[in-house]
Amino acid sequence: MKRGKAFLTLGIALLLFPISGCDYARMNDQESVRTYEKKMPEMDARTIPVDRGYQFLVHAEPKNLKNPLLYTPQTVAQGELAYSYFCIQCHGPKADGKGTVGQSFAPLPSNLAEGGVQNQSDGELFAKILLGFGRHPMLYTTVSETDTWAIVNYIRTLKQKSE
Repeated sequence: MKRGKAFLTLGIALLLFPISGCDYARMNDQESVRTYEKKMPEMDARTIPVDRGYQFLVHAEPKNLKNPLLYTPQTVAQGELAYSYFCIQCHGPKADGKGTVGQSFAPLPSNLAEGGVQNQSDGELFAKILLGFGRHPMLYTTVSETDTWAIVNYIRTLKQKSE
């Protein structure tokens, strides 16, 4: 008796299935169900760096990187402004390593006018600013490439001020 009721219930469910609003064949053709077949839009070539970018910098020889910015009063001023945004907290207003945040570090941040910094190539300074080293944080995602080169130009003026 119970078996007969089960078959009757299943039969009624199968008869009512098409009118219940669930149309599996039509539902299967919707993009939202078959997203793996959806064609993705083409990426704009300007969105992803293909000739420079992070991977290039990681694998480059820092000494061979050339500063694309001319050493002019304008690029030095741009570098000084960028320094005041990104570097002054640790290296200080005089770039002597005595910034407010830098005072909590041991050892203190570098004095940017000293020979140890000034004797490095522009490319080495650029790479160290962006990729970080020791306790210096990686600033690749924070400071633009142009601002970093401008900061390098500004750092070069510090040697002249200390002499």
